Amino acid sequence: MQTHFTDADRQKPHIQEAERVLRTCVHCGFCNATCPTYQLLGDERDGPRGRIYLMKELLESRDDDDQVTEETRLHLDRCLTCLNCETTCPSGVEYHKLLNIGRAEIERRVPRPAAERAQRYALRKMLVEPQRFKALLALGQTFKPLVPGKLRSKMPPKPVDAGQRPSNQHSRQVLMLEGCVQPGLSPNTNAATARVLDRLGISVTPVSEAGCCGAVDFHLNAQQDGLARARANIDAWWPHVEQGAEAIVQTASGCGAFVKEYGEMLKDDPDYADKAEKVSALAKDIVEVLRDEPLDTLDVHSNQRLAFHCPCTLQHAQKLNGVVEGVLTKLGFALTPVQDAHLCCGSAGTYSITQPELATQLRDNKLNALEAGNPEMIVTANIGCQTHLAGANRTPVRHWMEIVDAALH
Repeated sequence: MQTHFTDADRQKPHIQEAERVLRTCVHCGFCNATCPTYQLLGDERDGPRGRIYLMKELLESRDDDDQVTEETRLHLDRCLTCLNCETTCPSGVEYHKLLNIGRAEIERRVPRPAAERAQRYALRKMLVEPQRFKALLALGQTFKPLVPGKLRSKMPPKPVDAGQRPSNQHSRQVLMLEGCVQPGLSPNTNAATARVLDRLGISVTPVSEAGCCGAVDFHLNAQQDGLARARANIDAWWPHVEQGAEAIVQTASGCGAFVKEYGEMLKDDPDYADKAEKVSALAKDIVEVLRDEPLDTLDVHSNQRLAFHCPCTLQHAQKLNGVVEGVLTKLGFALTPVQDAHLCCGSAGTYSITQPELATQLRDNKLNALEAGNPEMIVTANIGCQTHLAGANRTPVRHWMEIVDAALH
């Protein structure tokens, strides 16, 4: 793709990066074939190729150009950031890097309406602090009839009790990101993971100072706040990294995808570049740990029929498509087939709140595909997808590690 940046523009780091990405695009349109929003809406501007053109026009235009409008923002906001397009693209276009630049640029030039700014600010403040989120969640569950309609439909039932975590007794040590909303929505997920790892001779070192991975802030265009959270997590983990922790485990694939980007996002920060690169190298989804362990020693017993929903952040961002399915099959679970497994469920971080109509259509389509094989339960690898799918009140949805843990007993 040809670009027309001025020499002055090319001195700016974000323009240099944008031009690099833009010039890899060959206009082929393969990305549209697997884009969930393009499939729903049929509008070129709601597919990756169209959005790339919009961002090119945005970045090449002057600050006072009238073509930079709310309409441009609308089509960028509708993007799920599922990265299906990157999996499909034969040219290796790093679409998500261009999207980060484009969203930040239009946010700078065209302020959002006050109501949207308030909503995004509230989401950032409610979701990223675990104790605050748990308190607000408990309040909402207690007074559910009084919660506004859109939020009431997102309100999950009280979670499964977490049970006991094993003591820290093994020489092999890993760290585990607790996350921001998962401790409130599904506290049993990390507890179950710790119990499974304990059976394999691996202990989880608790690091309470590590909090939200930063993805919520970053993807709501508070990018500097997101990077500040990344730095805080690196500071919290670093003493344990120096002491030999073999991995930093994530059970939410959305968090895992973001932590694996720390090295890239902080590469120009002289104080954090090396540490961020090391942390990203140590970051592993829990399945990356389990697949290399002697799983037969777990002695799992289950005859449950499961449908596995592979989150976009696991299959497209972390390139781990099929790995959880392989581990579950090796453990003896029966997996039902899922058509169009590459398509997004519509959760996409806060997308199900900011774009509820599209998110609901995507969720219902995904559930139809997951339920086609008549599974007893749907399992997934990301708390956002889990909560979004469960919100339809159809087939029960749990994290796959909870099911493995339950089958140990």
